[in-house]
Amino acid sequence: MDTKKIGQQTVRFAAPPSIAGYGNAVGKKEGQGPLASYFDYTGQDDSFSEKSWEKAETAMQKMALNYALEKAGLQPGQLDYIFAGDLLNQCIATSYSLRARNVPFFGLYGACSTMAESMSLGAMLLDGGFGTHIAAMTSSHFCSAERQYRNPLEYGGQKPPTAQWTTTGSGAVILSREGKGPYLTHVTTGKVIDKGITDANNMGAAMAPAAFSTLRAHFRDTGRSPSFYDLIVTGDLGSLGKEIVLDFFAQDGIKLKNYDDCGVLLFDPQRQDVHAGASGCGCSAVVLTGYLLRQMALGKLKNLLFCGTGALHSPTATMQGESIPGICHAVAITTQSQEGS
Repeated sequence: MDTKKIGQQTVRFAAPPSIAGYGNAVGKKEGQGPLASYFDYTGQDDSFSEKSWEKAETAMQKMALNYALEKAGLQPGQLDYIFAGDLLNQCIATSYSLRARNVPFFGLYGACSTMAESMSLGAMLLDGGFGTHIAAMTSSHFCSAERQYRNPLEYGGQKPPTAQWTTTGSGAVILSREGKGPYLTHVTTGKVIDKGITDANNMGAAMAPAAFSTLRAHFRDTGRSPSFYDLIVTGDLGSLGKEIVLDFFAQDGIKLKNYDDCGVLLFDPQRQDVHAGASGCGCSAVVLTGYLLRQMALGKLKNLLFCGTGALHSPTATMQGESIPGICHAVAITTQSQEGS
């Protein structure tokens, strides 16, 4: 039997799934950043007319999926599966948002890599012939994440310069077995990488080695060079993690000129106090569904390597002094016709 696996960590799709629709919803701060015009919905405050931050996150997911389905011209009942997750315990923002959808659901936890993880798994099922339409979705909320991972907002604790600002936002993508593109052609699944970083306020440094590891694996397995892509984007390492990745490649004699990070793109560091940049599951999700896919639709990007990064820790592990494992999953996306694939 022919295998779609190439190398140790990468699969190449025989029938590359198409992105049929995508949508997002973001909070007020995100709507004040440089990507404001690319979002489908921007809340006037971060409550989204709900009584708790957790319910607000659920409301964002509902909006993002509705926008994605509308653009794809589909009803919820036409979805074969939904792959989704969030940062909250037991992924409650996701399960509560899907209570009324009546669609088969796989709950995921990949921390901030969840957008790339959900797209990867959904694309594999479609390429395998196990469905026709699949949704990939995730979210995060600054206030719900602060309550869970750090302290109540009322505590008012100071953060060091290496800390990042959790994104309030949700993004959803509809993948279809057939369509006009953009197409997902390759997925490189990351390995858990832990270099001993224990500071939960320095997640960029904790995740950067995983991003470097997955990128090297992708180039090795596919035989592609970094210059094949118009843009290589990680998310969400922030400014510090981005510099670490660039330094790792420089040590290999490679200068990445076409590289950026979603945590750097989302906010304006000069006007918005976000320290090292954005973080959270919603960061790469809204940058992808808001900015990057629209750039592809406009013809400004033809080949994109989208690399979701995640810090696989918990409040309990952090308080026990455990180090922070990192993960990164890479998804190759192209606007080029896949006829004959």
